[in-house]
Amino acid sequence: MRYNHFKLNKCELNLFRRLNTPKKIQDFLEGVPINFDHNKDTCVSPRVLLERNKAHCIEAAFFAAAVLWFHGHQPLLLDLQATADDYDHVVALFRRNGYWGAISKTNHAVLRYREPVYRNIRELAMSYFHEYFDDNGKKNLRAYSRPFNLARLGKSWITSEKDLWHIAEALDDSPHHKILIRSMIAGLRQADSTEIKTGKIVQYKK
Repeated sequence: MRYNHFKLNKCELNLFRRLNTPKKIQDFLEGVPINFDHNKDTCVSPRVLLERNKAHCIEAAFFAAAVLWFHGHQPLLLDLQATADDYDHVVALFRRNGYWGAISKTNHAVLRYREPVYRNIRELAMSYFHEYFDDNGKKNLRAYSRPFNLARLGKSWITSEKDLWHIAEALDDSPHHKILIRSMIAGLRQADSTEIKTGKIVQYKK
């Protein structure tokens, strides 16, 4: 069997086979409850995600990248880097007909799935800019990474029982492109009250 090198068990193998398009992967992840484990931060593998049935953005991105790889795509991550007082967001990249899209796990009404309609990574990353604000309306997206190819790390991360912090750190340390200069930051308009209200809509409650 040509997928044995992923070392998936029978249930994992059947699930990966079914999730044969980015849309199906995104739909599956929508049904996985959000990971609220703030007392003990986690960064789990695709196998552990399935065992625990919960995930936050980078855990879901690992899973999506693994399934995409299973179906012949490159396992690529994109790190959206925020200011120090906000959280980064990580998505899995895919490409169709030469255009880029993204699979994204979030509990909010924004920073979600992107259709494969973007000509390059900058276009896709910038599609998140106006959504990326905090509860006070401050727009916090500052940089985006180059596509980070998980294939160079081998395949053991897919079924690891240990947290994948070393991958998260490598992604954070990888080359990033800044999207703002100082004069741009000073002139940013805050999100308005309607945008802030929309941004607080959540899919899963604690």
